[in-house]
Amino acid sequence: MEELLEILEDIDPDIDYTTAEHLIDGKLLDSFSIVSLVSEIANTFDIEISPKYLVPENFNSAAAMWSMICRLREEE
Repeated sequence: MEELLEILEDIDPDIDYTTAEHLIDGKLLDSFSIVSLVSEIANTFDIEISPKYLVPENFNSAAAMWSMICRLREEE
């Protein structure tokens, strides 16, 4: 989870990712940020994030992202 928080803080250090729960719905992250985030997560955790996982529920919070990362790691 620490690596994920570091990635997120590199994208926008002004957001408190430990408590934010509406990163997408609240428009805290824009589309460019999401593209960068998906790429960084895939590279860092050596996973493939298929289009079916690119839904707001998986990116609205750091906890949701971590849950998605864990699921994808188990699938591989």
